Amino acid sequence: MKITELSNKKAKRFFLKEKSYCSIDLPPYFSFNKLLNKTAKKIGTRSMNDFYSSNKTKLNNFDGINYLLFSNKDGKLEWRPLQLIHPVIYVSLVNKICEEKNWNYIVKKFEEYGKSKVNCISIPILSETKESDKAENIINWYSNFENQSIKSGLRYQYLLKTDITNYYGSIYTHSIAWALHGKAEAKEEKNNRNLIGNIIDHHIQNMSYGQTNGIPQGSVLMDFIAEIILGYADVELTKLLDGIPDIKILRYRDDYHLFSNNPKTLEIAIKYLTEVLIDLGLKINSAKTCVSDNIIKDAIKPDKFFLINNKQIVSNSYQKELHHLHFIAESFPNSGTLVKLLIFFYKRIIYKKFIKGDIVAMLSIVTDIMYKNPRVYPQCSAILSKLLDMIDFDEAKDILKSIIERLKYVPNATLLNIWLQRIAYPFKMSIPFDNKICLKVINTNVPIWESTWLEKNFKKLVDETDIIDRKKFNKLSKVVNIDEIQLFEPYYNG
Repeated sequence: MKITELSNKKAKRFFLKEKSYCSIDLPPYFSFNKLLNKTAKKIGTRSMNDFYSSNKTKLNNFDGINYLLFSNKDGKLEWRPLQLIHPVIYVSLVNKICEEKNWNYIVKKFEEYGKSKVNCISIPILSETKESDKAENIINWYSNFENQSIKSGLRYQYLLKTDITNYYGSIYTHSIAWALHGKAEAKEEKNNRNLIGNIIDHHIQNMSYGQTNGIPQGSVLMDFIAEIILGYADVELTKLLDGIPDIKILRYRDDYHLFSNNPKTLEIAIKYLTEVLIDLGLKINSAKTCVSDNIIKDAIKPDKFFLINNKQIVSNSYQKELHHLHFIAESFPNSGTLVKLLIFFYKRIIYKKFIKGDIVAMLSIVTDIMYKNPRVYPQCSAILSKLLDMIDFDEAKDILKSIIERLKYVPNATLLNIWLQRIAYPFKMSIPFDNKICLKVINTNVPIWESTWLEKNFKKLVDETDIIDRKKFNKLSKVVNIDEIQLFEPYYNG
């Protein structure tokens, strides 16, 4: 069920779920429920301003309010700034968005967006099955975006694929009000603090040192806000395409598939899309823009197409199989196919007490895959933990130290350190991780967020409420369990 089909009360419950607050792949002992519940209870229906440490407090004067959880993208210098939003600002923003009047207004806007020529397939979904919300959204991408693209080959001859460069980091926060109220009204009412577009804009600036460029990545709430802006772009693009026949557009967040039987029509459409996005401070990714006359082949991602046409990944030699996976990691870094194949490999070895081959060599291969592919930190951590369990404890401990030493040169690698901490803890190793979130795992009193702007008692609540499920953490096994890294139930084979 799309969240725009929920009542304001159900939408609020959805956004206050810990998996909506944090959609980042963390070990399962991280738990934000207690903190979110305590924060929501303390705020109640009151304004966030009621809890400032002083009536002169201005949040845009405070840096580091959100916790930046850096994830390296390529093992080198490219990185993505994921964020854990300050829980007080997060809850306050959810409260405002989900006020009945505001929620109904936003839902009505999405109904208007739905009448555009762009078929949006990325509105966040609330799972109604035993799958997680995140899994349902991935299934939605596969069954709708990819399959609808393939089906379009029956009617259309050409496909143009494109996306937006650094979408979340480029969003102009004032454009949220433009999207919800129209540019003219938004500019005229820019000082109206009761306008929901301005409320959202103001909250994001408050958590971002007053900056108006970029919104945080790492939560379903921000995915939803990102959809508000792109829904507005869909409407504006539709106006420009009025009267132009023979075109179909699918969008999943900032990924676009445009179909036509005339390449000239696609040229016109991408020109108009570029103009709409420029007006919002956004830019088409020219490196990922291409036209194809083979829709069936190019409607699916290259890594998946490679897998369909190469069935010799699985081998009787586990080491040889890891070499295959290393090749895929080099050819299609951070791909969904790599995630899937690593999980499959792990499931093949998880219950084995012994496997043929050089375990140390296999550990080296997996470490190198991990070095350059942040998306597979959880899966590689699980494989490392199982391989380490197959050798002598002291030798495994020494090798784990070498693995950590090898990976310490990855810059901006907070997420990597979190997963290394997961596999190192059962060895009772003292590892010099200086990331606040890793320190928080060891000491609940370590503050994660900048909270000096809050009154004393509320600051203490945020600083000292445990975000670690201690029962789960203290029972960690040396070998990472399959349910720590597998998103889907076993019956799903998409």
